[in-house]
Order: sequence, then structure tokens, then C-alpha cells
Amino acid sequence: MEGLRVPALCALCLTLCCVLPAMGQTASAVPRHTEEPAEATNLVPRYLLQDPRGRVVTQESFRGRFQLIAFGFISCPDVCPTTLLGFRNIIEALGDKAGRLQPLFITVDPERDSASVLREYTSAFHPAILGLRGSPELLQRAADSFRVRYEKVREPGAAADIYTMDHSTGMYLLDGDGRFLVKFSINAPTQEIAARISALMDADHSRPPGRRGNAPLR
Repeated sequence: MEGLRVPALCALCLTLCCVLPAMGQTASAVPRHTEEPAEATNLVPRYLLQDPRGRVVTQESFRGRFQLIAFGFISCPDVCPTTLLGFRNIIEALGDKAGRLQPLFITVDPERDSASVLREYTSAFHPAILGLRGSPELLQRAADSFRVRYEKVREPGAAADIYTMDHSTGMYLLDGDGRFLVKFSINAPTQEIAARISALMDADHSRPPGRRGNAPLR
């Protein structure tokens, strides 16, 4: 991902080195990540999850604002932190339009990713990024609606709490009505993603200027 800055990388290292060991989330297996294509004609995202403060959040909670969504988990060694750094760079590249975008990180490992640590983790990349979690059943429903695959993986003989998560990658963009627009590869340049989002925002006339949905969840 282009445009990675030294302060961001330092924040990442601090997060991974301090938060994860405290949680005991060391996994011997190496996660595998796959990226499947998504067609706007057959993807209908739906989710009913909770933010780190326990508030219920759905795809309709951000009316009038675009949503940029990724699935992952806190102890992911590479892809997930790279994705969240991409979120940060996209937010910064959007400039004055950043307030019209709500970045969301949905954990596929709610068993280990507690609400408090999830909040601390996402905030280390950018305060606008909101982490979401839910029960295994609600998480599975959300993932199915995005056609996201995830799976717990253990090495033979590993303890029950020593595992990693295989999962699909990508960034899903929803419009101001919670409808799927486009899926971005995590390998796409962040400036190109930001430019595409900006153009889609300019083309969105579904709501009058100055009255574009709910206030951000904090």
C-alpha cells in the first residue's frame, strides 16, 4: 500500500508489540488470506453488530454517509494492519470529504478481540475507524452477506487458545443508503481508491447538502 508513513508504522509496531502479547494471542499457524471478486448486482450487505461501547450498529446506522468496510482480526500479522493503514491514508487523501466516510473494521475473531482492545487497536491507526464485533451467529450472517469467508486454524497439538484466522480480504464501499457500490483490493493504491470514492461522493445527490445522515458514533 502506497504512502505508508513512518509515524503510522511506529504506531502499528507499538500496538502489535504491546497490545497483542498482553492478550496472549500468539499463534503458531500462519493465516492465509484470499480475495474474491464481488459484483454489485448480487451483493446485498447486511449486518447487526456492536461497537466497542456496546451500541448496536447496522448498515443503516450511517444514513447519508459512505461506509468503507473490511473484515479481519487484531492478531493478524500483516494484511489487516496494512488494510487499516490504507484506511488512514484514504481518510487523509479525502481531505474535507473525509467526514462523509465511515471506515469500519469487523473482527472475525470476537472470541479474543474484546471491545476495549478492538477500540484501542483501531484508534492506533485513526480515530475515525470504528471496530465492530458480534456473536458468532451474527458475525456469520454479516460475513455471508458480504460473501466473506473466515475460518479458525490451529497447528496440530496446539492449545485451544493458540490459533489464527484465515479470511477473505478487500475493502467494501457502501453508499449513503447502505447499498454496495464497489470492492477495492487491498493492493490498490490508496490515492486511486480515495479518488474513486471522491468521485462517487460527487455523483451522489440522494440527500441535500448539509443534511447528510447521522452524526459519527464515538
